Amino acid sequence: MSARTGTGKYEALLERCARLEPIPTAVAHPCDESALSGAVEAARLGLIKPILVGPAAKIAAVAAAAKLDLKPYEIVDAPHSHGSAEKAVSLVREGKAELLMKGSLHTDELMGAVVAREGGLRTARRISHVFVMDVPTYHKVLVVTDGAINIAPTLEDKADILRNAIDLVVSLGRDKPKVAILAAVETVTSKMPATLDAAALCKMADRGQITGAILDGPLAFDNAISAEAAKIKGITSEVAGDPDILLAPDLEAGNILAKQLTFLANADSAGLVLGAKVPIILTSRADSVRARIASCAVAMLAAHARRGTPAPKA
Repeated sequence: MSARTGTGKYEALLERCARLEPIPTAVAHPCDESALSGAVEAARLGLIKPILVGPAAKIAAVAAAAKLDLKPYEIVDAPHSHGSAEKAVSLVREGKAELLMKGSLHTDELMGAVVAREGGLRTARRISHVFVMDVPTYHKVLVVTDGAINIAPTLEDKADILRNAIDLVVSLGRDKPKVAILAAVETVTSKMPATLDAAALCKMADRGQITGAILDGPLAFDNAISAEAAKIKGITSEVAGDPDILLAPDLEAGNILAKQLTFLANADSAGLVLGAKVPIILTSRADSVRARIASCAVAMLAAHARRGTPAPKA
């Protein structure tokens, strides 16, 4: 997506990364200027130590055209985009990289290597996507999930999607993130299965099946974002007006919500895939360098949380 005017939330993330060690990162097929310059700029800012995986001659040609110095970085030759994805994943499995970053290849090529039964990066968790958004009209970073991977998640899928998002937000320095579970209405009705899932997820949290966050739902979007709207409707909620995470009922709703925030509210959006053995920096091939840098900053904090490094407080 195009570069936008930020509100300082991403810059605050970068400040919290400043005293942390850069993370070795396998960058799969950085074969266009945006992907390569994003990795190089993230390295310059001390976020990652990139291992550039792809056709070496093509990477060198892109660097020459963009006047980028690649001498400080390791390049691992791979014949094509599919091979780049497989090799980047193998570097993670070998412990040579703690993050995986998408370059200029198609998402399905990278994710195919990630979810492969042999040699992939699966865990017991469901893999899910988060948009980490800097919305000018909202007072803190907002996570929207899942708008890119799980098309019609079941209740159990949503529980894992939430666990992934909660772990991420905790790694960003929030001790007890607030989760709004979205639906079209705030009442529970069998006519809208999303409301039943929301109620069940809240009860799962009560029973300790989902931990580390404060959940409320179902909440319509207005009640989730506006404490005043919730008050008018007689909703008493710790989450209303202050959520860190918005759980969408399905992929279409999550994707539309994130893109509305981007194009109608001038939000910046970073993208990560969670639930694999390492966080995956998943940006669009059309994303700005700023969006790639923000994604690297979030992923770096998540990687340090996996190491046990204390998270800088928000």
